Amino acid sequence: MSMNIFSSSIKGLPQSVKAVLWSYELDHIEVHKHKKIIIFQVLNFGSEEAIQWLFDQYSFAEIEKIAGTIPISQWNKKSLSLWKLVLSINPKNRIT
Repeated sequence: MSMNIFSSSIKGLPQSVKAVLWSYELDHIEVHKHKKIIIFQVLNFGSEEAIQWLFDQYSFAEIEKIAGTIPISQWNKKSLSLWKLVLSINPKNRIT
């Protein structure tokens, strides 16, 4: 019964995106509510297919804005090198 409540929230996620959300409960992921998590995980660990889905799902400006808020310490170094060029971001170390 409870599965029906969440099925629409993960319905739009392809397997390639689900694969980078390994530490999250997929039944509770909502494409719009959890966009920061989804965008960050796909940019950091996603396949070409997952990245294509990401840019189809969210606007370039939205992805760029969210990516720029992620502290540098949370990025994979190779991923960050790429996305700094593509998205024109320059993440900083942030004290939370």
